[in-house]
Amino acid sequence: MSTAALPIWPSRASRYAAPADRMDTESRRWLVRLHGAGRARDQAIVELHERLRREAWFHIRLRARGIPEFPGGDLDDLAVEAANDALLAVLRKLDEFRGESQFWTWARRFAQLEAPVSIRRRLGRDRLADDPEWVLACPDRSCSPQERAEVQELVRMVSDLIVGELTARQRAVLVAVAIDGVSPAALAVELDSTPGAIYKTLHDARRKLSAQLALSACAIREP
Repeated sequence: MSTAALPIWPSRASRYAAPADRMDTESRRWLVRLHGAGRARDQAIVELHERLRREAWFHIRLRARGIPEFPGGDLDDLAVEAANDALLAVLRKLDEFRGESQFWTWARRFAQLEAPVSIRRRLGRDRLADDPEWVLACPDRSCSPQERAEVQELVRMVSDLIVGELTARQRAVLVAVAIDGVSPAALAVELDSTPGAIYKTLHDARRKLSAQLALSACAIREP
């Protein structure tokens, strides 16, 4: 894969502190290259994107086996999309890596997280965030025009908060558990986490949404 096939990734600042002594050689090498510049950094990005693509492909294929309506011909495209999003997340959070695990163990989790997101997006299950009107495509005939407008505004507000206020992980966990009906135990296996960590992420996401909804409601009531 050539660098021309990849999106333009944001450049890193040249300032870089040496990794901790406990960091393994391979992880240190990844950090040095990704924090670098020029062809060395470009090559590191190409290599990392390809590894993320393979990781995403594996998890998309694994999950798609149980989805009859999944378009099998889209597997490669979805893997690339998931790898793109995962790579952006890795580069944004690169300074947060502290060497508690190997770099690839840390980085591959972003591909594992983006894989189910890409499936839901392709199947239309993320349309709530992209198009709040979709939730009202089959309206309740008992609702008055005013009630329908109020529900529509609430859905739009919640959608904006999900997209704008939650982290990528909080958003993925909330959509998977609350919308797609994935059990926390199954999601924990998929994300290489624990049910307790999934419950905490879900709790934090709901608490953040509740707080932001309260603030929005107060702002609406103000004259």
